[in-house]
Amino acid sequence: MPDFVGAVDQGTTSTRFMIFDHGGNEIAIHQLEHQQILPRAGWVEHNPVEIWERTRAVIETTLGKTGLSAADLAALGVTNQRETTVVWNRRTGRPYYNAIVWQDTRTDRIASALDREGKGEVIRRKAGLPPATYFSGGKIQWILENVEGVREAAEAGEAIFGNTDTWLLWNLTGGTDGGVHVTDPTNAGRTMLMNLETLDWDDELLSFFGVPRAMLPQITPSSYPDLYGVTRSAGPLHGEVPLSGDLGDQQAATVGQVCFSPGEAKNTYGTGNFLLLNTGTELVRSKHGLLTTVGYQFGDDKPVYALEGSIAVTGSAVQWLRDQLGIISGASQSESLARQVEDNGGVYFVPAFSGLFAPYW
Repeated sequence: MPDFVGAVDQGTTSTRFMIFDHGGNEIAIHQLEHQQILPRAGWVEHNPVEIWERTRAVIETTLGKTGLSAADLAALGVTNQRETTVVWNRRTGRPYYNAIVWQDTRTDRIASALDREGKGEVIRRKAGLPPATYFSGGKIQWILENVEGVREAAEAGEAIFGNTDTWLLWNLTGGTDGGVHVTDPTNAGRTMLMNLETLDWDDELLSFFGVPRAMLPQITPSSYPDLYGVTRSAGPLHGEVPLSGDLGDQQAATVGQVCFSPGEAKNTYGTGNFLLLNTGTELVRSKHGLLTTVGYQFGDDKPVYALEGSIAVTGSAVQWLRDQLGIISGASQSESLARQVEDNGGVYFVPAFSGLFAPYW
C-alpha cells in the first residue's frame, strides 16, 4: 500500500500541492500564484487555463522535490475556492469565458431582482443562502446571457459548468478524453441551485436562473474511495491515482481542524474570513444573517451541516495594497508601517470591495 497522499489546494490567489505521509506530516509543498484579472470596477476574473497549468506545475514540482511518483500516492484530494464559476466546452476543453470569481459583483442586478420578484425567500428556504453576488447561480446566468453561443451550447449539452473543483477534477481524469464531471455538496451548495435537504439540483431554483440541468455536474459525497475516478497517465501525475476527496476550501479547513462534533467551529484567515460552526445532521436556519451550508458528507453517511459567517475581503486587502496601490512590496510591510504610528487618529478603513457579507448581504 502506498504511504503518501496528495492534496491540491486551488485558492483565490494561488494553487499549491502538498504531500503528506501516513502520520499526517507534510513531506513537501509547492505553491504558485495566478493572475487577478480586473476588467472593470467590481469585476474579478481568473484564467481557468492558467489555473490548470499552475495545478500541473505544482504537482510536478512537488513530486520532483521528493523523488516520489504516482505509484507512491494512495489517493489524491482536491479543495478549492468556492463559488468561482467556470463554463467550458466538453468536446474542446476550452472555457467560453474567464472564471468569474466569488468576489465579483457584476451580478448585483440579478441578485436584487430575485428579492423583488419574491424568489429570495424560496432560495433561502431551499438553498440556505440569500440572493447575493457571492454565489455561482447568478454568475452562470450572466455567462449564459452575455457570452455568445453559450446558451445554445448549454441546451445542447456541450457547455458545462463547474466551480474550480469540478474544472480540476475533469482535467485530472482525462478532460476531453473521458473526464469525470462531478462535484460535492459543499461546492454544489454554494450555487443557489442545490436543495439542502435532497442534496440534488432543484428544478425550481434552476428555473429562477435559467440554467439547463444538462450543464451541471453530478453531485457525489465529499469523500469516498475512487469516487471521482483516477488520474490519467497523460496528466501531471503520469499514473492512475484514486481521486477520493473533494471539499470547498472552508469546509476542507473545518475537516482539517477536526471539527467533527456539533458546536465545534473554525475561523480561517485568508483572502477573506470564514467562520463555520458544525451543527451536525440538523439543518439550522439562521435568523441573523448567517448561511446554512453543507459541512461535509463522507461516503454513505448523512450530510453534516454548518452555519457560516463570511467576510469577503481580509487578506486580499493586503494584496490590494501591494498590487493595486503599490504602497508596499510585500505583505509583511503592512505590519511594519502600521507600527510606525501611535494610533489610527479615529480613521477606519472597511475593505467592502465585494460588498458586506454576513450579516448584511
